[in-house]
Amino acid sequence: MPENERMQLFEDQAIRTAWDEQQEEWYFSVVDVVKVLTDQPDHRRAAKYWSVLKTRIKKEGGQLTTICSQLRMRSGDGKRYLTDVATTEQLLRIIQSIPSPKAEPLKLWLAQVGRERIDETLDPELIAERMVATYERRGYTREWINQRLMAISARKELTDEWKDHGVTAHSEYAILTDEITRAWSGMTTRQYKNLKGLKKESLRDNMSTSELVLNMLAEISAKEISQAEQPNGFAENREVAQRGGAIAGDARKAIERQTGKSIVTSKSAAQLNHVVSTMLETSAKEVEEGIASNEAETKSNK
Repeated sequence: MPENERMQLFEDQAIRTAWDEQQEEWYFSVVDVVKVLTDQPDHRRAAKYWSVLKTRIKKEGGQLTTICSQLRMRSGDGKRYLTDVATTEQLLRIIQSIPSPKAEPLKLWLAQVGRERIDETLDPELIAERMVATYERRGYTREWINQRLMAISARKELTDEWKDHGVTAHSEYAILTDEITRAWSGMTTRQYKNLKGLKKESLRDNMSTSELVLNMLAEISAKEISQAEQPNGFAENREVAQRGGAIAGDARKAIERQTGKSIVTSKSAAQLNHVVSTMLETSAKEVEEGIASNEAETKSNK
């Protein structure tokens, strides 16, 4: 199976998926999801159900052109056929219209998320609390979380600076980010993600503390240069971004010369957290062994 295609399992049933690297989106076969959630005996019945469901969604006011598109996906006979596919967001919209007990947990979760977002519009401080709680559940250390929050603030200051100096298009923000990343790490954002084996996941959430600090240094440097020189438009901001990233790039090379180790790592968050967990488990084991040894010594002295 090609690298950009995967079989995801849901309740031991296969869901065909495809990864679009340019858009950084997973696309899911809608018929496969419908088959699983509605317990259809085969894909032919699932396709009929989906056809009826599309009509229902249209009556509800949904625009089919924004709900799903089509990609060629491999079928059971080994051939590729045009198949209705949806992104995660689009798929969640479709699931809301499926009257199935299996879909109910997802509907309840969507209702909970919606309530939380409404609460956060009334009290923005809840956003930071939710963010910290999410990182803690994922196993990040408190020190890393604090560093990540500082990096988020630095990033926001930089994007505000870009906005104030003529950067408006989303594609331009992405290019400027690539310029900074390449200047300090030697790779574009996509190349960096590929190194760590990431798809949709956040690159910054999968950085070590050292990587995060250098990335933040690059963005702070770009912001400071921008404030001093007041660039105008995309081209001038791009040149500033390159120079800001180069400052952090020089720092990275200096550290690597002193330590003999590469700052940029292929480890993702799961692997980095595993190292932390292993260290904690080892320390706990050593403490337990120390206590046991002291107890044995005390008994022998008696």
